[in-house]
Amino acid sequence: MKSNNGEVFETLEDQYRYMNIPIGTIQLDSEFTIFNLADLKQTMPFSLPVSRLNFFVFGFIKEAEGKYQIDQHTFDLKPGTIYFTNPGHFRSFEYTHIAQAYLITFDELCLKENFHQDFFEEFPFLLTETAPALVTDAQIYQQFERLYLQIYQEYISQSPFRTKIIASLFFALLLKYKEHFGMGYNPIYEGNRSSEIVKQFRKDLEMHFRNISDGIAQHPFRIQDYADAQNLHPNHVSNVIKSKTGKTIGTWITEKNITYAKSLLQNTSKSIKEIAYQLGFNDSAHFSKYFQKQCGNSPSSYRNDKH
Repeated sequence: MKSNNGEVFETLEDQYRYMNIPIGTIQLDSEFTIFNLADLKQTMPFSLPVSRLNFFVFGFIKEAEGKYQIDQHTFDLKPGTIYFTNPGHFRSFEYTHIAQAYLITFDELCLKENFHQDFFEEFPFLLTETAPALVTDAQIYQQFERLYLQIYQEYISQSPFRTKIIASLFFALLLKYKEHFGMGYNPIYEGNRSSEIVKQFRKDLEMHFRNISDGIAQHPFRIQDYADAQNLHPNHVSNVIKSKTGKTIGTWITEKNITYAKSLLQNTSKSIKEIAYQLGFNDSAHFSKYFQKQCGNSPSSYRNDKH
């Protein structure tokens, strides 16, 4: 999919295949991936053209040099740099040297499957619009390095407990990031009104779908409902969300619907009819057609593939 300013990628695999980067030497998964950029064995300078990435990224730069841009902000990448970005932003980079630079990518389904439902409350920096790349001292960087290298070893292992161990270590890494960089972060204040509208919308979206999951609410909100929650006109909210994130409110709602549907199909024994009703569909046939259109397979096929 292409935007006016660059390509839009839902997964890291989509991005690398588009760039003709050989990925046979690394493991890629749509929900969680960790690898050393040096393993791609790219000729320097190695650059990523401007792209909108619809997944979270952590970067840990142990021994590399380059520059990184997110939206209109440019940061130097040098030893000891740690950076984080969330979905929906335009990014690009250019490396002139890479010996060790680990990337962790993950999506919201990964968070929802492995952590409690209040992960945005516990880790509000996950909602940040633009977090600066931070250069740490050696002692602090080593704390992160120990964790991400442990995660990597489990990621490439064959342990029957691999997924649970990775989740535990990744939770520790998120806590470590919060300890050093996220304690003072307020996702509602980032310097302009549009940022505030986006952050509040995302909080309202998450809370409402949590209420659906808990049975407190029965139907997904409409655009009007999200606008009313902020006492704004729906056209204004729609325009701000589209301009700041590259996605319409309808797309955000659809993606949240699919995320919750996948989680329920994978992690509960609820029937497809029950899941359809819980997500506001009048019948399972309508839900199945909707799911098929978004995911390329039926809810029952998705459930069978994951078990």
